[in-house]
Amino acid sequence: MWAYIKDNKIEEIIARPKDMVIDDVRHSRKIFTAWTWDELNAIGIYTVEAGTKGNDRFEITSSPTYTYSASGKKVTTAYTTTDRALDDANAKNEDGSDMKDPITGEQVVNYGLKTLAKNQCKITANNYIARFNWLVERSIYDSSKAIPDAVKTYVAAIRTDCSDIETAITNASDMAGFKTLYTDEFNSDGSVKTVARVNRWTSDSTVTAYIR
Repeated sequence: MWAYIKDNKIEEIIARPKDMVIDDVRHSRKIFTAWTWDELNAIGIYTVEAGTKGNDRFEITSSPTYTYSASGKKVTTAYTTTDRALDDANAKNEDGSDMKDPITGEQVVNYGLKTLAKNQCKITANNYIARFNWLVERSIYDSSKAIPDAVKTYVAAIRTDCSDIETAITNASDMAGFKTLYTDEFNSDGSVKTVARVNRWTSDSTVTAYIR
């Protein structure tokens, strides 16, 4: 991106090259790629350095703010980040009163990261288990076709995994603890030592023959 500076003030942030009129002179958009920075600076166009946004999974990132440095001959970008709520909270109207569903009259709830994470955990577990539903259906229509013990063991392990992950989510006392659940642990050589808790599920290597 570029910024148009006039009288040491940011007049415009330019996201993509465009024709511009500066001091009554019309310039083609080609100047953004054809001119040197010294030439662009001479007419008030400077580079815009990108800022660092927050992690959208955990944080809300503000709109950007821009600061011009005459000595640095550039514009820097800054963002303000705010942690997303871990816990559920009642939704509020603009006047601060509780927001009710217009049809049911029930309280509208803004789900926190913990609830969303637990819901995703359940979805993941169900997806793993659903791959073996055909065995359940087969056993219903043909009682002689039992569900293999390996599958039963695997499904039980997935359910235990889900329960353990949900417990870890519940026990996260703050954002730092919650983020840890999504962070892999690495060996000194850069290889993964321990997969993040929310992504660590029992291997299906013993039941691959039954997956559909």
